[in-house]
Amino acid sequence: MAILFRQLAYLARRTTHKPLDDVHPLKPIPYRWRICALLFLATTINHLDRQVFGILAPQLQADFSISEEQYGWIVSGFQASFAVGLVSAGWLLDRFGIRLIYAAAMLLWSISDMAHAFGRGAVSFGLARVGLGFGEAGNPPAFVKVLGEWFPLKERAFAAGLVNSGANIGAIVAPLLVPYLAINFGWQWAFIGTGLIGFVWLALWLPSYHPPRLHPKLSAQELAFIESDRPEGQPLVTTGPVSYRFLLTLRATWGIGLARFLTDPVWWIFLYWLPKFLAKNHGLQLGSIGPPLLTIYLVADVGSIGGGWFSSYLLKQGYSLNTARKVTMLLAGVCVVPIFFASRTTDLWTAVALTSLAVAGHQAWAANIFTLHSDIYPPRMVASATGLTGLIGAIGGMLVAPVVGAVLGFTGSYIPIFTVASLAYLAGWGLLQGLVPRIAPLQVD
Repeated sequence: MAILFRQLAYLARRTTHKPLDDVHPLKPIPYRWRICALLFLATTINHLDRQVFGILAPQLQADFSISEEQYGWIVSGFQASFAVGLVSAGWLLDRFGIRLIYAAAMLLWSISDMAHAFGRGAVSFGLARVGLGFGEAGNPPAFVKVLGEWFPLKERAFAAGLVNSGANIGAIVAPLLVPYLAINFGWQWAFIGTGLIGFVWLALWLPSYHPPRLHPKLSAQELAFIESDRPEGQPLVTTGPVSYRFLLTLRATWGIGLARFLTDPVWWIFLYWLPKFLAKNHGLQLGSIGPPLLTIYLVADVGSIGGGWFSSYLLKQGYSLNTARKVTMLLAGVCVVPIFFASRTTDLWTAVALTSLAVAGHQAWAANIFTLHSDIYPPRMVASATGLTGLIGAIGGMLVAPVVGAVLGFTGSYIPIFTVASLAYLAGWGLLQGLVPRIAPLQVD
């Protein structure tokens, strides 16, 4: 993984046709990219753990007589606790710092994942899902805050794209690893085995992470590079109490939050309904759905890394922060528009290609919208702002999920769902442009 991050960082710097200073394929990887690798691993574990229950749901529903209605409540419990966890984790990270709060979040969701192994019905599984959702919510505000502290503006979106690509790796690993563990060792060990991975991450994270200015292994040269484009006088690491009431008075909060309200639900639609869409419209079964899904999520990784890279590239070419972020996000939104045709084609691989483009567009969008928080908010507010806009996005997901179910139940067609999804990102971009006409650091007392 370290070699991969070294090469990606090297290629990102080469595109500027400028000296490569501390990034070279034969030199030791700069410490900030090691931190980025740990964030990528945490995000991969995050999305791996949340999918175990869904993969095993048919067996667990049959073994423990869990009805579809009860299963729906279990899913809702996860989403609700995830939403609450976002604002809670954001406040804790800004108030008490990253190192231990991020570790506590990983510990909570790993233990909650393993607790599923002791489930014996809807209530016990539901409680485990609530704990999992609350713990996993700590990942987005934590990695956004870490990237804001460890990367300059010209690398931040690219680093966010790398970290965000872990979501797709988790989605790829889960259907490969979980059935193997369940078949060979029993379904309980699917939860225990994936949960134990979190403890490996903790063993890597705790000795590796300290704030940049306090890190014993960070060179003065790299620290100077990290701080190279910070506003004069802005401290690199700050913690302290943050008022959500104050954040809600800021146009940036509503611009980012409403953009996420429209677009975050589309990602949840891809996660929850994409396999069902391929099965219904193209007759794919469990044994044949793997190659299309693998293709879609691999292309999504390209979108996540490419979207972050392109935004960073524009910055290095001299474009303003506002132009670099918004042009990239607009292009990402345009990539989602053709999903409109995916529900109308009868050819499987045409549908896969259109869906892959849309999912890649979402991931490019996500890499940049996450980065906006550290672009705009002071360091001591970044995690809280990320949690708050994430809550607004999660509310959108909770509202859209039952609507999608009702539309499918009434029409049996994905056409209305994909039609709305195709326009969501352009509408979100318009709201962001209207409420945040210029992306720039806030000057806050």
